[in-house]
Amino acid sequence: MGKIMTKKIQDSIFYKTFVDIYASYPAALSNAPGRVNLIGEFTDYNNGFVLPCALQYSTRILFKKRSDTMINVYSTHYPGEAEKFDVSQEIVPGDSQWGNYIRAVAFVFKREGFLLHGFDMLIDSDVPQGSGLSSSAALEVSVGGMFNYACELGLSPAKIAVLGQSAENDFIDCQCGVMDQMISACGIKGHAMLLDCESLETRAVAIPDDLAIVIVNSNYPRRLVDSEYNQRRIDCEQAARKMQVSTLRAADMVKLNTVKDSLSLNEYKRAHHVISENQRVLDAVDALKNNDMAVLRELMSASHYSLKYDFEVTVPATDGLVKICATALQGRGAVRMTGGGFGGAIVCLCRTDDIASITNAVEAEYEKQFNLVANVYVCTVGEGLKVTEIV
Repeated sequence: MGKIMTKKIQDSIFYKTFVDIYASYPAALSNAPGRVNLIGEFTDYNNGFVLPCALQYSTRILFKKRSDTMINVYSTHYPGEAEKFDVSQEIVPGDSQWGNYIRAVAFVFKREGFLLHGFDMLIDSDVPQGSGLSSSAALEVSVGGMFNYACELGLSPAKIAVLGQSAENDFIDCQCGVMDQMISACGIKGHAMLLDCESLETRAVAIPDDLAIVIVNSNYPRRLVDSEYNQRRIDCEQAARKMQVSTLRAADMVKLNTVKDSLSLNEYKRAHHVISENQRVLDAVDALKNNDMAVLRELMSASHYSLKYDFEVTVPATDGLVKICATALQGRGAVRMTGGGFGGAIVCLCRTDDIASITNAVEAEYEKQFNLVANVYVCTVGEGLKVTEIV
């Protein structure tokens, strides 16, 4: 934990808003980033491998501990709205969608047996919502970091991440894996993270200095918490059960094809994606190490193809964006859908000189083809959860 001199932030609108709302000064700032997954989609809840990196976009919480057990929350994105609940009472969902993520984290921390205090909180975030950059995990990890620091729980960043995942699984009822929360909690600046979702072991993978990460949000309407997402998880679990393995992490193509006749078509396709995607992640680590764009392009193209035809989570808008960007790059970059699918964003890896080509192509073609306007984000690799005292 570091310290921030008050003079560095006291002139910010964020800080002044906290003071205006609560007529007191915040004690600390919890900050957790959003993420982009370079490759390894839907492998996390199958105990496989993923390769995300933290971004410069983050969710920040100014907070001050209270003498009672009331949680008071405001967000700069929802002026006029407030969330309020008592952590000493049973924690149940409320009317506020964004407020339920704070309730969810409090719920799982309390379930673990941790004694929580009340807080006055103000949330601010520049993580684009609904774009597959995991604004929800950034919020969960930031709240978890606040509880850990102010309640002196002594938790590791990885444990905060696991509790954030539990909040999403058990309270929000979205059966996500642990990837989003782990990279938000444990990311290292300038590096992607190879995460083994079975052991939770991580390895920092340096991003080459001349490699740019460009994210294009399709702005196609999407909701991650829905039956489609959860059904794919069920398909994976049923395929693993029929292969007599604990998860698809323990399966391979030989075993999959041996039991193919006993699987439904969807079970086979979902398992085929996960097994092949795990290998693509490991190959991408070597390609990044060698700064080999040709191999990265092949891997990310294969990943997108698999997400489209085996996992069936792309939509015409994201398929179209991939084609637009790949055409503009003319073999000089790597492109695929990223995130939970059914809309959201694509990720491009390219050289710095090619950023303008992507931006120009998206502006020229995307709205014309899909009647939607995309947002282009040129990203830098951020770092994980930080809680800083304001002195």
